[in-house]
Amino acid sequence: MPEPVLQIDPRDNVLVALKPLQPGDVVRYGANSITIATNVPPKHKLSLVDLKPGDLVYLYGMVVAEATESIPRGAAISTRNVRHRAGAYTALRQPVEIHPPDATPWRDRSFLGYHRADGQVGTRNYWIVIPLVFCENRNVDRLREALDEELGYGAANSYRQHVRGLVEKQSNGRAPSESPAHREAGRVFPNIDGIRFLTHTGGCGGTRQDAQALCGLLAGYIHHPNVAGATVLSLGCQNAQVSMLMDELRARDPRRTKPVRIFEHQRSGRDTVLMTDALDATFAGLVEANRAERAPAPVAKLTLGLECGGSDGFSGISANPTVGFVSDLVAGSGGTTLLSEFPELHGVEQELINRCATDELARRFSDLMHAYAARAKAVQSGFEMNPSPGNIADGLTTDAIKSAGAARKGGVSPVRGVLDYPEYATTPGLNLHCTPGNDVESVTAQVGSGANLVLFTTGLGTPTGNPIAPVIKISSNSPLAGRMPDNIDFDTGGIVTGETSIPECAAKLLELSLDVASGRTLTRAELLDQNDFIPWKRGVSL
Repeated sequence: MPEPVLQIDPRDNVLVALKPLQPGDVVRYGANSITIATNVPPKHKLSLVDLKPGDLVYLYGMVVAEATESIPRGAAISTRNVRHRAGAYTALRQPVEIHPPDATPWRDRSFLGYHRADGQVGTRNYWIVIPLVFCENRNVDRLREALDEELGYGAANSYRQHVRGLVEKQSNGRAPSESPAHREAGRVFPNIDGIRFLTHTGGCGGTRQDAQALCGLLAGYIHHPNVAGATVLSLGCQNAQVSMLMDELRARDPRRTKPVRIFEHQRSGRDTVLMTDALDATFAGLVEANRAERAPAPVAKLTLGLECGGSDGFSGISANPTVGFVSDLVAGSGGTTLLSEFPELHGVEQELINRCATDELARRFSDLMHAYAARAKAVQSGFEMNPSPGNIADGLTTDAIKSAGAARKGGVSPVRGVLDYPEYATTPGLNLHCTPGNDVESVTAQVGSGANLVLFTTGLGTPTGNPIAPVIKISSNSPLAGRMPDNIDFDTGGIVTGETSIPECAAKLLELSLDVASGRTLTRAELLDQNDFIPWKRGVSL
């Protein structure tokens, strides 16, 4: 039976409670013991020493808080007796020894993916329909109503009959689907996982930088390996111009290997002209996209988004280090991983800077962190305000405590790239990726930077999904997995109870990831049709 407390790092002056503790309980950690002085809820921290006001609190071997009043040995740490405090950092690297796990057994493993002309490999095969400006959201929704139901993807409008005519015309020749099983299921295009309609509230009325960032994000989705092609609706007069989108797309795909069909409302004139032209072109694109078939691809073709949402006090000792171990295995196999959520890396900057492969990367990460922090301060906010009420209630008392656990999603591999939003990932290995801590904004950004699979840890239960990339939800504790089985794909709670280890969990999670990437397994978010898409404006979002 494991002890009810855990000392994460020998330098720590606090313990993590794994079970409810009461005054008078005597608990052991290593060869030592301590008498509990106050009630300590599970996931919360308790002091190993008598702390006085101004003393620093250490967790994961780093500064995570400062005592605001006297805290006796064995007493709970809470927002009443500590405040946020993080260690200082500079852009100067202090290189450290790095010992990532052996990835050799995974280098010859493969998944079944969609091989694109530019060398990327998709884990899904989608066609996307996107507006350049919110004025076209209504027309995108009308296209969704017409296409989804008639093509067997979704749950009517006057354009459904038009799509039905296209299907019948196609079927008079060689039908898009010759498979009786797929025809019975109502799928006209069996090799296409769906059509995704990415509405948003941007494109005009904001800053020119907002428009540029939006076009960069949308270009990332068009260029994404899970996307076969795109239909783009433009009004015509908005800030996010077609030319801006195409410049961003050429920056990512100079050869323009994907079909992109663009329709401008103000040139089309009548809605009926815009809509029927868009439907005709989209249907023709779907016919071509349906020719794609899955084929083996190495682990090196995976790009993993590493995300956490609804974190708790166990996230940093179970789910996040498990994902970090997977990140190390994928990076060691030639793949790419994205550690995002910069507000949740506050306090661990120096550790990450020390792992940067070059001085240039270290400076870029430092500059991005300083710039982000300055934007927050400019509106009387700050990274210290990142933890949510749910985070705090479940043991993440300060932003630095949250960050120390969140950073473990990045494993121990060297940092090979640093990306600003909405840049596309092109460097294999671990990349630091500037996004907010907001779950959906961050996942939206990760996928826009090329993540073809997202590993998402949660301690409280978060239903986030993405329109084009599978999101695997990983619980930090078993009660959550039992309480929210519709939303959780994988449980790491056995690490907390001592029933399993991080390497064992990571191996199982990577096996599941390959199954999901191959299309053999759908994620809970996919089964729930949870398709969240929120572009980030470069203002303050924590």
